Amino acid sequence: MKTLDEIRKLTGFTIVRADLDGGWGVVSHKKLFGSVIFSWGGGWEHVSVVPKDRNYTPSWDDMCFLKDLFFYPDEWVVQFHPAQSEYVNDVKNCLHLWRPINETLPTPPAWMV
Repeated sequence: MKTLDEIRKLTGFTIVRADLDGGWGVVSHKKLFGSVIFSWGGGWEHVSVVPKDRNYTPSWDDMCFLKDLFFYPDEWVVQFHPAQSEYVNDVKNCLHLWRPINETLPTPPAWMV
């Protein structure tokens, strides 16, 4: 994940508040306008987005834009689909990107990607 200094310089994202383990701000990209939380605590780097228009679900392109904003080009990140018993849906159309900090994320072979 990019450093806080790098995140402060991003185009298309404005930090509203930042702390030692992350912060939140506002993203504006094409149809996507909303709040973003970013963090790097608890062994995970994390970015979540909530569109201002709660009837809009971020698209693949929106999530790629966020991935490119907050992570370096050679980093893999994931969107998890947990077991149904673990579902948490506190905010409609909120999507997340995750990356473990101290572990290598298993990835599929290049020929499958």
